[in-house]
Amino acid sequence: MRHRHLNHEDLTPAAIDDIIDRGRWADWGELRVAALDSPEVLRTIVRVCEPRVQDPYAQRHHFWRLYAQAHLA
Repeated sequence: MRHRHLNHEDLTPAAIDDIIDRGRWADWGELRVAALDSPEVLRTIVRVCEPRVQDPYAQRHHFWRLYAQAHLA
C-alpha cells in the first residue's frame, strides 16, 4: 500500500497505523502475513492500537489489537 504521508514501504508504526486506518482487504492481508511472520510486527500493532482503546468508533484498531494479542499469547 502506498502511504499518503510516507515515502517508504517499511512496516513502521506510522505505516501500520495507516494500513489499519485506510487500508483495504488486500492491504490487511499483507499486514496479516507480515504479522504472522514476525512477533515484532505483532507487538508494534498492539502499540499502535493501544491509544485508541477508549474510542468506540475505532473498530479497525480494536480488531487488530485483539488479533495481535491473541497471536502473541
